[in-house]
Amino acid sequence: MTSLGVVYRPQLPPERLRPIARAADEAGLDELWLWEDCFLESGIATASAALAWTERLHVGVGLLPVPLRNVALTAMEVATLHRLFPGRVTVGIGHGLQEWMGQAGARVESPVTLLREYATALRALLRGERVSTQGRYVRLDDVALEWPPLAPVPVLAGAVGPRSLRLTGEVADGTVIDARVTPEGLRAALDLVSEGRRESGRTGAWPVVVYVLAATGPGARDRVAAEAERSGPAFQGVGAAGAAEEIAGVVRGLAVAGATTVVLQPTADEPDPEGFVRFAAEQVRPLVPR
Repeated sequence: MTSLGVVYRPQLPPERLRPIARAADEAGLDELWLWEDCFLESGIATASAALAWTERLHVGVGLLPVPLRNVALTAMEVATLHRLFPGRVTVGIGHGLQEWMGQAGARVESPVTLLREYATALRALLRGERVSTQGRYVRLDDVALEWPPLAPVPVLAGAVGPRSLRLTGEVADGTVIDARVTPEGLRAALDLVSEGRRESGRTGAWPVVVYVLAATGPGARDRVAAEAERSGPAFQGVGAAGAAEEIAGVVRGLAVAGATTVVLQPTADEPDPEGFVRFAAEQVRPLVPR
């Protein structure tokens, strides 16, 4: 099954979230994804609000930058969301953009080590375990959640480089990949994820969330091209622009390559965010096999 989502870009002010979340819910969009980009908006606060304002919409947070967040606090927040809104939320974690981590005084020498320690501790806490660990970065002394989730909670992890992609397969429960990937690049990335899964003896279904730059309406191709140009050389030649069938074709290609959720990432200058989520739900979704 392939789910279709849309990103609520944090370049929009927080007060825009409610009408966009409501529009997504009413239109039947599968998922709305949120970012915790520095120094824009909180991922957990926006997720809580979006879930409370909607009835059926699934909300994803991708990603929470782990250098900024104590793992016990993240476990408390994630567990609370799952108790309040069971089955309606997915949370992913990641290294965070290193420049931003430096600005916040949170940059670490080994982001891969931190993510490994963090994901391991977070998953254990969310399983209701009592955790003591003295790692290089993550240190807990007899910590257990009083209100752990009532059902298993997947923790996804985002990655770009080969070491991090392998790590997601080893220590997370799914992988989040940003909008620079083509179907061919996604297959190569998932080969690395599979290496990590094999090393840790992990089998079974594996959620794969992939973002894709997207725009429709007048000037759509120019807006996607400009966004890719601003994002850097790695984003050149990616994205989806045009009518519903053109965008659905890109989504289907990523699904065949291994994506279980494709999240349309509107350009930062999208003129009608509410209209975009309705377009995704009402025109693109019917063209993507479930």
